[in-house]
Amino acid sequence: MEPLMIRKAIDTLSAKLSDGLSLSNSRLETLCLLVVGIASARTVNLSHLSGEMPTQAKVESTYRRLQRFFQHVVLGEDWTARLVIRMLGLSGNWHLCLDRTNWKIGRKEINILVLAVATRRYRVPLIWTVLGKAGNSSTKERIALMKRYLDLFGAESIKSLLADREFIGFDWLDFLHDQDIPFIIRVRSNQYVICEDGTRRSLRELLRTCRGKRAFTAHFGTSKDAAPVWLNFAAKRIKGKELLIVVSNRPAHHALTTYRTRWAIECMFAEAKTKGFNLEDTRLSIAKKLSLLLGIVALAMAWAAKTASAKLGTRKRPRKSHGRYAKSIFRIGLDEIRRLLRTEPENAFRHWPKIRQKIA
Repeated sequence: MEPLMIRKAIDTLSAKLSDGLSLSNSRLETLCLLVVGIASARTVNLSHLSGEMPTQAKVESTYRRLQRFFQHVVLGEDWTARLVIRMLGLSGNWHLCLDRTNWKIGRKEINILVLAVATRRYRVPLIWTVLGKAGNSSTKERIALMKRYLDLFGAESIKSLLADREFIGFDWLDFLHDQDIPFIIRVRSNQYVICEDGTRRSLRELLRTCRGKRAFTAHFGTSKDAAPVWLNFAAKRIKGKELLIVVSNRPAHHALTTYRTRWAIECMFAEAKTKGFNLEDTRLSIAKKLSLLLGIVALAMAWAAKTASAKLGTRKRPRKSHGRYAKSIFRIGLDEIRRLLRTEPENAFRHWPKIRQKIA
């Protein structure tokens, strides 16, 4: 990109965000540079982004400026969440997907628990926690993440919470049920349940004769003083004759179909990494700095999604001769953003809302 074009882009975005962020002009400019640079250069690596700065400063000086931004700027845990929802133009309720993504920087494990919004066209991270360990998240960590979401949007905004087999556990499911959060979560076939006839059986045993689809009611057990929470299960055989079993606190007749939406978060992780912004190229490993970077990446992903939706309008995505889509929604939007940044940078931000109240 030409320096003049980058300057126009940064000035346009700064005008959109200036009233909403408690940042000095210099740090607001740096934030906008990071958003624009990540989309333009398709990387989060600070040394690569340093070359995108439209100043006469040396690349080394610019690199130190970006480092200072991540060292000193604090914008709060969930500063991008409401902005993402506004940018996408969402109202009513939507599906949420919960999952982890992880990689290594040297010997250090980077492990992030992410809650993402998923619609027919959009898949964008909303809230996340950088876990200070490798491996699965704990019930305490999941509940803390969901409470942050509920404080922002409320349970009524959740059409369904979708999660894979990692996200199971009595206390966790009790929390979701008590908060009236609709969920559809995959369970392992060796999980034991209490059937309606009072017998305790594994799901594998219960479904050993399942050939098509099957739905039934059961519960996971209970403490002495608590009444059992009856849940709805749906199951079917998938490739390799493996059982796909999901549990829900809502009627199960559409549970298996809805659960397919969970794959959106896997695609989203790929777009944040190798298919988009190469998130794993970062050298940031301190939780505060990494969380700030994830917020900037979330804004760039929402920007790409909204740009693609506007470009397509009501049209469907083109398909190749073998029937698959030629490009993802994300890639359509990212390609359009990069074109606009090179040719008409002021128009690249027409879908960004003007922030009039403080968000961070």
